[in-house]
Amino acid sequence: MHKIELGKAPHVKTAAKLFNQILYSNKDRLLAGIIVAGWDPYDGPQVFSLPLGGSCTKVPYAIGGSGSGFIYGYCDANFKENMTKEEAEKFAKNAIALAISRDNSSGGCIRVVDINKDGFKRQFIPNNDLPLR
Repeated sequence: MHKIELGKAPHVKTAAKLFNQILYSNKDRLLAGIIVAGWDPYDGPQVFSLPLGGSCTKVPYAIGGSGSGFIYGYCDANFKENMTKEEAEKFAKNAIALAISRDNSSGGCIRVVDINKDGFKRQFIPNNDLPLR
């Protein structure tokens, strides 16, 4: 809709702020922490964390969900700025696999979406192919 009305792609931060307004407007009915991530031609790749309480913060990476408490140490120790695509993908897959190994509610599979200037590519990793086994 934004692109149709303005004739240009929206900023990722615009999507994050719109989502934040929806969350805050429904704060008495909707309890959710949200991660908004994407790529735009103005600022490149970006990640925004929208935790309970109404803030919207640009962050280098974000984790959430029931298994996230198990992987903060891993993420703090292994995240580094300016990772290659391959390094970032390995970091994310390992973090999710660790969460799955400790939390029965974390799903059992990994879904990765690579978002870049060319669009997006989805990848599915079933439980029997998870890293760190």
